[in-house]
Amino acid sequence: MFGLIDRVLDFVTGAEAPATSSFDEKLELSVAALMVEAARMDDTFDPAERAVIERMLAAKFDLGAEEAHQLVVRAEAAVKNSTQYFPFTHRVVESMSAEERVQVIEMLWKVAYADGVLDPHEDMLVRRIAGLIYVPDRDRGLARRRALEKLAAAGISVPKG
Repeated sequence: MFGLIDRVLDFVTGAEAPATSSFDEKLELSVAALMVEAARMDDTFDPAERAVIERMLAAKFDLGAEEAHQLVVRAEAAVKNSTQYFPFTHRVVESMSAEERVQVIEMLWKVAYADGVLDPHEDMLVRRIAGLIYVPDRDRGLARRRALEKLAAAGISVPKG
């Protein structure tokens, strides 16, 4: 009985999403939700950002194109229905190594720069999420540099720095 009450309280407070999917699916959804939130920070979620997110999710989690698309759709709904980052960042922290968390930050930088411009709100979000998932400032900066280099190599116009 108390287990059920605890789960309901966790859900209501945002500490935990309802247990309707597997552990891996929750991790995938959490990473996707953070990426969608980064894309939405500048009040636009354009096709370039969506394409970058879907490609990165497909590569990271070994998904097909349609699976990655559906994951982004579910992530959009999760972001719209959540008022906090804790359920997403908590899942990332408990499920990923330090190196994998740095990779998530690199992915977030790629999303933030996908349209060729870093909005101050996007920058603030990546910095905030890095803190929430325990990625040190130095690693966050190196992840940003790698993201910019990879985007430039892919032909995406990015600012110097």
